[in-house]
Amino acid sequence: MSPRTVLLASPRSFCAGVERAIDVVDALLEQRHGSGDRRVFVRKQIVHNTHVIADLTERGAVFVEELDEVPTGSLVVFSAHGVSPQVRAEAARRSLQVVDATCPLVTKVHAEARRFAERGNSIVLIGHAGHEEVEGTYGEAPDATVVVDSARDIVDLDLPDPSRITYLTQTTLAVDETRETIAALKERFPQARGPGSEDICYATTNRQHALQAVTAQADLVLVLGSENSSNSVRLVELARKAGTPAHLIEDCSRIRPDWLRDVATVGLSAGASAPPALVQDTLSALAGLGPLTVREQITTTEDTYFAPPAAVRKNR
Repeated sequence: MSPRTVLLASPRSFCAGVERAIDVVDALLEQRHGSGDRRVFVRKQIVHNTHVIADLTERGAVFVEELDEVPTGSLVVFSAHGVSPQVRAEAARRSLQVVDATCPLVTKVHAEARRFAERGNSIVLIGHAGHEEVEGTYGEAPDATVVVDSARDIVDLDLPDPSRITYLTQTTLAVDETRETIAALKERFPQARGPGSEDICYATTNRQHALQAVTAQADLVLVLGSENSSNSVRLVELARKAGTPAHLIEDCSRIRPDWLRDVATVGLSAGASAPPALVQDTLSALAGLGPLTVREQITTTEDTYFAPPAAVRKNR
């Protein structure tokens, strides 16, 4: 094929919350190596990426949908997306040894939900119904919370006191669309207020800004990530909204050569739960199709670090 340029969006790939969650399972697998029961149970996927799950499964992690699949008294890890108080109560009832890998930025939203509900506020939770993070946040104050997906859902909202409304958001939403939803909420309920700081996490925002920078110059955008990764899906939507063809791919094996016909510049990014190695594999695959020039476009530098849970630290 003809010579091609890849614009590599930066930041991309793992964020601090994802690294922390994977490190938790890594550490527990190491600690239990050689023990009678090497299994480390994890409720739901620790992060939303098939390659991460396959690697940890091969090393002894056991992923379950619900806690009734975990033997009484066993070790279980809560995923980066967080859980509701009801799940925590079930774990206590069954005497499970819990290690909580919830991202600290998700924990922040949970605390906000509890605080505002205790004040008697109605909570409008902007997010995707059924997503694990939304289920966990909703569970903090189910009687006070209503979930909305977009500005379209605001029209039918019926809240008891228009003067006591707080909105919270899922941490992995598209920034622009979330602003539209908040604007629609405030137009209908002018006294609605948000938390002291935005709930959409720094990593989601940074990856979206980085992708926008390369999309403006690209003929095609590829985003590495799994289909159930909210932040990865949002990146693809963002590129398409800008008018650039874009595809979400699990890895380089999913690239179709016909996508690259007449494409001189490819924008490449990876969702916050996609391993960095997948990016290098993709660059190698593209280089195998013809001369390739790679230019990294850095919009910001991340140095955020989240310490592991105490249960992991004390055993290291």
